[in-house]
Amino acid sequence: MMRRLANPLNYPLAVLAGMIVFAGGVRMVKLPSWLMLPVAGAIAIAGATLLKSRQPPVLELDNPALEQELYLACQQAQDLANKAETLRSEATKLLTHAAQVELLGTVQYACDRTRELPQKLQDLTRRLQGADSLLSLEDLQQQLATVQVKLETSSGVSRDHFLQLATSLQRNIDLARQGEDARQAQVVSLSTLIQDAAGTLQALQNKLRTADLSDTSQTLELRALSDQFNFVQENVDLLVSR
Repeated sequence: MMRRLANPLNYPLAVLAGMIVFAGGVRMVKLPSWLMLPVAGAIAIAGATLLKSRQPPVLELDNPALEQELYLACQQAQDLANKAETLRSEATKLLTHAAQVELLGTVQYACDRTRELPQKLQDLTRRLQGADSLLSLEDLQQQLATVQVKLETSSGVSRDHFLQLATSLQRNIDLARQGEDARQAQVVSLSTLIQDAAGTLQALQNKLRTADLSDTSQTLELRALSDQFNFVQENVDLLVSR
């Protein structure tokens, strides 16, 4: 996704960098000023854009605790996306045999979905702007109904995760009925899921690095971890969708 350019006038350091480049080009390299002017301008804009990207997002949620939780969730999502990119690259190099194509596809799919997570968090942030954007009972109940359907057909670890998510959603519904801001509880639940995803991704990466990929039982373990990673992603998607 293309990054929006920033106004260098809002970032004095970027303007200073452009001026230094302009002065150095004109005085030291003896280049014409008409040539250096656009170069210096481009340097200033690039510097401002970089500085802007390192700043925390400006939120207007009328709830400082919610802003902090959402900011931390955004950071976690970006860290997870970066790690997923690393895992995808490693899997592509290691899973090269024909018998491993399906496993590679599963890992790549999970990583690709993870790389979309920061944008999904940004979209969620926009939807949560302002005090009039409290989560509605209808939204929460629809999410809970989806989880309950999945519960009926799940078992083992996946069922445990669905039960935890259902409990969180029911708590959020109770908050909304009480007229309280359920958004914070929703974001806390999301942050917990992102942490779960990070733990599963780390386990998958460790197993990929140490497994005997010619051993069918170990590749099945890798597949199980990949499926679990995708499962957590589905729960994350449920919480960020509306």
